[in-house]
Amino acid sequence: MCNIKIMIKKIKISLCLSLVLVFTGCAIAPPPLATPAQLVAVAVQPIEGNSGEFMSPYTSDGVLAEWVDKAVNAKMGAAIGGAVGAYAGAKLAEQIPFVGGWLGQKVGNTVGREIALEASGGEEFIKESSDLSFNNLNDLAVFMYANYSSTEHYQDALDATWEIYPDLKLTYMQALYTASAQFPRNQ
Repeated sequence: MCNIKIMIKKIKISLCLSLVLVFTGCAIAPPPLATPAQLVAVAVQPIEGNSGEFMSPYTSDGVLAEWVDKAVNAKMGAAIGGAVGAYAGAKLAEQIPFVGGWLGQKVGNTVGREIALEASGGEEFIKESSDLSFNNLNDLAVFMYANYSSTEHYQDALDATWEIYPDLKLTYMQALYTASAQFPRNQ
């Protein structure tokens, strides 16, 4: 009887260890991020002009668009908008569980974007000072990373673009990983 209990205990331990090994071995790591030079090959070329929905923070001659300088100063505006949204979310959360925080975040992003737009000269100024644009944020993300991530003011341009297009902040890394998945893993 004692031997059976010991055997059952050993089997349980073996099963538990096997499950741990199986589940940790099955964890999927994200693909390695491709180099900017690799992504240049797959980056969608921008639309010449400002007819796209999303304006590039870089002009066709590779310099920062005028609105970026103004948008860099707008970081405080977005922070204020986020604080307003957080407060609104807290108030809504008191009234509507589970939805209040999400709604507050949306309000914060909207208010923050409006403040950032105003501080960067408004939508018309952004369009006027941009000569490259995109129809989706993923293309903009890959283009920026592939062509400008090694430049001195890339982080400023990225931050400014995130303030104007808050959804880009959420999709930026996924866009780069999706584009990077087109390249074989270096092993």
